[in-house]
Amino acid sequence: MADETQTVSDLADLKDIAGNAPQGDAAEIARVTAPLRDREVDAQGRSYATGRRKDAVARVWVKPGTGKITINGRDQETYFARPTLRLVINQPFTITDRDGQYDVVCTVRGGGLSGQAGAVKHGIAQALSKYEPELRGAVKAEGFLTRDSRVVERKKYGKAKARRSFQFSKR
Repeated sequence: MADETQTVSDLADLKDIAGNAPQGDAAEIARVTAPLRDREVDAQGRSYATGRRKDAVARVWVKPGTGKITINGRDQETYFARPTLRLVINQPFTITDRDGQYDVVCTVRGGGLSGQAGAVKHGIAQALSKYEPELRGAVKAEGFLTRDSRVVERKKYGKAKARRSFQFSKR
C-alpha cells in the first residue's frame, strides 16, 4: 500500500513539473520521464564502442550513412559468408528500425566467425545506443547490450581436456 501512495505522490510531482499528468502505468512513466544519457560522438561524427563475445573483440564505429558495413577492411558479405552471421550483425538495426541508415566500420580480432559476429553485434548495439540514446531501451530490452560472458573453460592438468579424464584401463 505504501508503494501505491508513493507512486501517486510521484505522479503528482510530475504533474506539477510538466503541467500535465503522464498517462500509463508507473514503469512506463518512469521510462518516459527518465533522463537520457549524453550522446557520445567524436570529431568525425562517429560513435565508438567495443563488443566482446567468447574470445573475439570488436572495435566498432557507427556513423550516419547508407548502411554499408565494413569488417577488417572487407565488406560484410565477403567477411561473413554465411547469411546467418550477417543476420546476427544486422539485428540491432532491425530492432530499432534503422536499416540502411548507418555505416559501420569495425575491426575484429580473436575467436572464430560465430564469436566475431556476436562481438560485432554487441559493439554495434553499444555504439548505436551512444549515438542515439533514446534507442537504448529498445536495444537493452532485446539483451544486445549485455555481454555474453560464456567462454571456453581452460584445460586442467591430469585431464585430457577441461573435464574429460583419460580412458580408464582395468588391466
